[in-house]
Amino acid sequence: MSKSRLEAFSDGVLAIIITIMVLEIKTPHNAGWSALREIYPYFLSYVLSFVFVGIYWGNHHHLFHTFQNINAGIIWSNMNLLFWLSLIPFATGWMGENRFAQNPVILYAGLLLTCGISFTILQLCIQRVNRNNPQLMQAFERVMRKGIFSVVCYSLAIPLAYYNTIFSGVLFVLVAVIWIVPDRNIERALGKYNG
Repeated sequence: MSKSRLEAFSDGVLAIIITIMVLEIKTPHNAGWSALREIYPYFLSYVLSFVFVGIYWGNHHHLFHTFQNINAGIIWSNMNLLFWLSLIPFATGWMGENRFAQNPVILYAGLLLTCGISFTILQLCIQRVNRNNPQLMQAFERVMRKGIFSVVCYSLAIPLAYYNTIFSGVLFVLVAVIWIVPDRNIERALGKYNG
């Protein structure tokens, strides 16, 4: 299997995930502005999940530029990540439907935690094929620190949801902010190594 085929498959899955999420937002049957107020939890959960899926797509793209040949570890760790990401529409819909109630937020935090761990596993598999590039290994180390920070935040979001789901939401936004721009260290490392 070629790397481009695996990347195209991943892009397709992520596009379908976003499409399914937006279909969960039901069109109001009332033409008044108050009807939009009723669906704001759906829209807010959709925006949060759209940002997370976009972050995974961008960082996935950067990771895939670091290698040429794929192996079974990369294929299956990528499939693992896609599996957990494919559950985001369910968690997003449940969270929006129940107006960010405790159990849906806990499930959402647990799912983000599992996605974060899965992304780290994929990164480790990709690192193994890049061991001969010291600049890239340093860049991966910096990305790994962001990943560990994210996993810690998601882990904290679970018990905090028992106290108040707003604290979990703040942690979700904090993680999104640190990942919103893909890490430039990988680009720099590839430039140094190739140039």
